[in-house]
Amino acid sequence: MTQDMIHLIEPNIPALRRYARALMKDPGAADDLVQDCLERAIERWHQRRKDGDARAWMFAILHNLAMTRLRHSTRRPLHVGLDDVNEHAFAVAARQEDRLHYRDLLNALDHLPEEQKTVLLLVTVEDLSYADTAQALGIPIGTVMSRLSRARERLSKLMSGEIQQQSSHSHLRSVK
Repeated sequence: MTQDMIHLIEPNIPALRRYARALMKDPGAADDLVQDCLERAIERWHQRRKDGDARAWMFAILHNLAMTRLRHSTRRPLHVGLDDVNEHAFAVAARQEDRLHYRDLLNALDHLPEEQKTVLLLVTVEDLSYADTAQALGIPIGTVMSRLSRARERLSKLMSGEIQQQSSHSHLRSVK
């Protein structure tokens, strides 16, 4: 690896991990995703545009890998045996107001459409510019701005209770 490559890749690893954890919701899967992203970036370093932003390029790789994995995971559910489950996964954190607000925020994020959520995370959490976000997702900058606007508005309504979050059982009905 060249020093130039190391200099451009290494500072982005924490941000890539944050974004991967937000997308995957499983620290192990997120770490695997980042590892695969870094391997792909190193393997294909010669293919990136020299005048392009390496950060946006790596986020594009990570995003594409994540979307592929998420599509595959919806086809085949993950099976975990009881013996393989970490007993600490069943522990319950203290019920503090900040923790509840944080949980509500994450729940509201989960109820955003995927295209709005990814734009919101890249712009607000990862601090990518609109142009870099557009490049990472392969969409026009105007689409980034409109998705971000809709995501912020919907998230605000979800958090204030103006819009009720659909439960996973809302499609079930009672039959007598």
